Amino acid sequence: MISIALDAMGGDFAPAEIIRGAVAGGKEAGVHLLLIGPAKTLRSELLRYDLAGLSYELVEATDIIAMEESPTQAMRRKPNSSVAVATRLVKEGHADAALTMGHSGAALIAGRWILGMLPGVARPALPAPYLGIQPEVTLIDAGGNTDVRPVHMLQFAQMGAIYAGVVVGIANPRVGLLSNGREPGKGSELLKATYTLLQESALNFIGNIEGNDIPAGVADVVVHDGLVGNVALKLTEGVIRAVLEQTQSALLQALPEESEAIQAALDRVRATNHYSRWGAVPLLGIDGLLLVGHGRSRAKAVIGGIKSAKKAVASQILSQLRANWGA
Repeated sequence: MISIALDAMGGDFAPAEIIRGAVAGGKEAGVHLLLIGPAKTLRSELLRYDLAGLSYELVEATDIIAMEESPTQAMRRKPNSSVAVATRLVKEGHADAALTMGHSGAALIAGRWILGMLPGVARPALPAPYLGIQPEVTLIDAGGNTDVRPVHMLQFAQMGAIYAGVVVGIANPRVGLLSNGREPGKGSELLKATYTLLQESALNFIGNIEGNDIPAGVADVVVHDGLVGNVALKLTEGVIRAVLEQTQSALLQALPEESEAIQAALDRVRATNHYSRWGAVPLLGIDGLLLVGHGRSRAKAVIGGIKSAKKAVASQILSQLRANWGA
């Protein structure tokens, strides 16, 4: 049985929503959960649920990293934080993967300090599906690195291509560089230098792509820095939300007798494009599996994160990165 170390104290709605999702997700995915946090607090939360069929154990963690804390300082001051303990369980071989919905900066530091980097990888990166619009399109980096160099962007592309091949299941994925124009000379100096590195690589590089190419599925892997990737995803989430609200208003005015069917159809579209479907994504480039979810995650996203962690373990993405890195 796959074992997942779950940071039960990470996120805006921890521990209540994390435990609620853990109980449902652990049963549904058929995994063994190591629930990390103050044991007394976790036992109190678990009393609310029927635990029959859930494989779990509690692992004590005395410290909690709040979302507003400086990640570097917090990791130094709190070596026994729930995210650090979860990551350490992977390092020591007690868990196949760690999962946190808490402080993403602390998760990145835990990954680097505790698990270490894969040989030759300079920066870790977060891959993310382009929601339900193009769920097989991988955006990388989705928020891990805001200040990067061309070599980092090349490595993001290489890791993203391996991820797309192993986890998403796309053979020889098309790699596109997100820019403000398709011509090779477009973009900042960073993008121009990255373009040259990608062109000289063994990747299936298709050149620059523009923002409207992402929802069209022109590329399977979209490369950018973490600032652009995070903005692209959150902007898309906001646009989807606003357009659906406008659509709902217009349809209800035009077809008031069909309100129930309209509401149900739009709710399905909302659910299809909600981050909770995936819950969390693996931090690529570190020497272990650590998945990071949204800080505002509720139980549904935790369930998605547990399923994503199970899929990451089963796909052997870490072994593929170790074997194929630099190839």
